[in-house]
Amino acid sequence: MGVAVEIALPEQTRADALAVPVAQPPGDGLDGPLAALAASGELRGERGEAVVFHADGTRIVGVGVGKLEDVDLDALRTAGAAAANELSRVGGTLVWQLDERLPVPIPDQAAALVEGTIIGGYSPGRWKTQENGRPKEIERIVLGHFDSPELRAAAERAALLAERTNRARDLANMPPNELYPATLAEQAAALADEHEHLTATALDVKQMEKLGMGALLAVGSGSKNEPRLIVLRYEPPQPTRGDVVLGIVGKAITFDAGGISLKPAGGMDAMKGDMAGGAGALHGIGAIAALGLPVRSLAVIASAENLPSGHAFRPGDIVRAANGRTIEIINTDAEGRLVLADALWYARREGATHVIDLATLTGAMVLALGDLYAGFFANDDDWRDRILAAGERSGDLTWPMPLHPRYRRYVDSAYADMKNGSTLREAGPALAAEFLQEYAGEGPWAHVDMAGPGFIDRSRGDYLRVPGGTGYGVRLLAELAAGLA
Repeated sequence: MGVAVEIALPEQTRADALAVPVAQPPGDGLDGPLAALAASGELRGERGEAVVFHADGTRIVGVGVGKLEDVDLDALRTAGAAAANELSRVGGTLVWQLDERLPVPIPDQAAALVEGTIIGGYSPGRWKTQENGRPKEIERIVLGHFDSPELRAAAERAALLAERTNRARDLANMPPNELYPATLAEQAAALADEHEHLTATALDVKQMEKLGMGALLAVGSGSKNEPRLIVLRYEPPQPTRGDVVLGIVGKAITFDAGGISLKPAGGMDAMKGDMAGGAGALHGIGAIAALGLPVRSLAVIASAENLPSGHAFRPGDIVRAANGRTIEIINTDAEGRLVLADALWYARREGATHVIDLATLTGAMVLALGDLYAGFFANDDDWRDRILAAGERSGDLTWPMPLHPRYRRYVDSAYADMKNGSTLREAGPALAAEFLQEYAGEGPWAHVDMAGPGFIDRSRGDYLRVPGGTGYGVRLLAELAAGLA
């Protein structure tokens, strides 16, 4: 059950707390206790700051949004998270006082505050058995303003996307003994049951063998939990452009030990999050369906466990992908591009015209862009610009990286059509993108390497305040689909 969102003037509703955005300098426009706190220096208006006090029987939260001229959507999302964090022992109903003086339109203010409150109030501790270990949730958000259709639409859309983002986080945070390819397929089927125009199927090993998906099958060969290719189709009753099919491809390695090229033990527990791209793809198409966007969409999620065993694929193996290309395996821990290769081919086979893949793919991208931006590679300028703009609007930030045919030489093989990595410690994300382009088919395609912002190990200092899955991709995909409508 999601967070309820309503619109009413603050004096017209009963609430557990009233939250007020405070810009710098904090004295401007404040009155009463807030003005006194600002004058004393206790309330400075710094981005992400929250001060709670009681006045006339009301709990009030002054939340900093930074310098007035710099207030943007991310500042407001961060304010939402700060308020949710300060009220984690109370929960209940929170009223947000919207402010005409801020340089963000009221509907956008509302959307950002709702998103930040819901996403920022998320807790990964659903497996805790002690109630005192769990924060209390904000169950109802009231936006303090006069009602209007535009304001209501913005707030409801933001609440839906935030809720879907948190559902993707739940998947990325699930322990691998609960979430593996077959149970991820069950999650997809359950999601499809929620929506009239969304269907889900899953290809098993025999079906993938018939299609020649040797790359995906090789990655899953070391585990008793067999791989799956999960396919969701959204067919709106009246698509705006019947000739356009948004293809969403997700990497869903439900646990990545690295295979025979075994990862170090330290931090391996976080490798349950190597399916964060698949989680974003799954709940991204779910969000598109829930919003009723008139864009035909197809999600193809390649899911496997990458484990060492007597059945596992090995360095030196040569496998054949579904498009007929042969791949020399030089590192079994470069498995994400292998499963994506077959999934990309399948998405084109099933009619995708505009393709985007989401994957926690390379540590080098984390080194380059940290936990804030996903780097992405695109073979089409218009498609690149659409993704960049969708990232800015949605908060799932992207940054364009260069595709160039000269990078292809890094994956040349003496024995096969290509190899799945390079022994040189150079251009890791770029050579992976060049590898994937061989399977992306004709038409616009982009590869989003979300290894940094997809699964984090500490607070990011904004509205993502807890470790684990972030739900990256859900909002990006919904925004991208809206732009295609």
